[in-house]
Amino acid sequence: MRTLKWSALLALASLSVVALAQPTIDGTRDVDYGSPLVVQNTQTGFGDSNLGQVDFANGSELDAAYAYVDTTNQILYLFLAGNLESNFNKLEIFFDTVAGGQNRLRGDNAGVDFNGLNRMGDDGSGNGLTFDSDFAADYWIGITGGGNPYALYANWAELLTNGGGQGDYLGTTGAASNGVLSGGNNPYGIRVTINNSNTGGVEAGSGLASGDGSTVTTGIELAIPFAAIGITGTPTIKISAFINGSGHDFVSNQVLGGIGGGANLGDPRNVNFANIAGNQYFTVVVPEPASLVALGVGLAGLAGLRRRKA
Repeated sequence: MRTLKWSALLALASLSVVALAQPTIDGTRDVDYGSPLVVQNTQTGFGDSNLGQVDFANGSELDAAYAYVDTTNQILYLFLAGNLESNFNKLEIFFDTVAGGQNRLRGDNAGVDFNGLNRMGDDGSGNGLTFDSDFAADYWIGITGGGNPYALYANWAELLTNGGGQGDYLGTTGAASNGVLSGGNNPYGIRVTINNSNTGGVEAGSGLASGDGSTVTTGIELAIPFAAIGITGTPTIKISAFINGSGHDFVSNQVLGGIGGGANLGDPRNVNFANIAGNQYFTVVVPEPASLVALGVGLAGLAGLRRRKA
């Protein structure tokens, strides 16, 4: 009976150690991500890349979204399958993680990325990118890439309910890198990289997608410390991601969640996701901290001690 109990404890410890696995930041989807949280339902109006190169792509698409939550180290791993055209098109990612925030983007946020964030907000006439009614953005990460040699750039900002807030140019890295950014101010240590080699997924057009975005295994990958986007406790957070023009001035039809077929959306100041059926965001559940991990480490130590005594 004692042997059976000890075996059960060791099995529990083994399972706990497995929980310590983390995705590798390289722009290729790891098995740790599991099933997609959302899959693109709309063809891409920003070109279907056919180059198959790790860095350069001649089209942009968002095929699916995945997340892995590491509660032990407090990091959100986010993988967006697809491509980001190497002409400095923008990937805009907004996070709703805390109370308050902006349902309609203000025009007086941090002037980060050459004031690109505010290019999407209210110009003083009462417009501004508007999210679904139950989404109020608290943080933003913007990603873009291009040049020869290719370089990927990232920016970050907090979106306070009454405007203002901190914003930073996070730095630059290469394609299929380890995601470490250099040359900027990255106080939280956010990591970003891209593998642009996808040639599958959705096809070019403005109709419902027939290509299966869930089969795409390369794209943009991020490791985001909880503190960088205000994650505390065990919330369900909401994320809205879309492809925008190089001047933050022309929203494509590549939005996650999808728009259900349709043309590019145009000037972000005139876009209202609440007028589009379905949710133009997806959710990530932050689980309880992996308390069993500590238990597993302790049991592993006890197992070693038992063997030494034997």
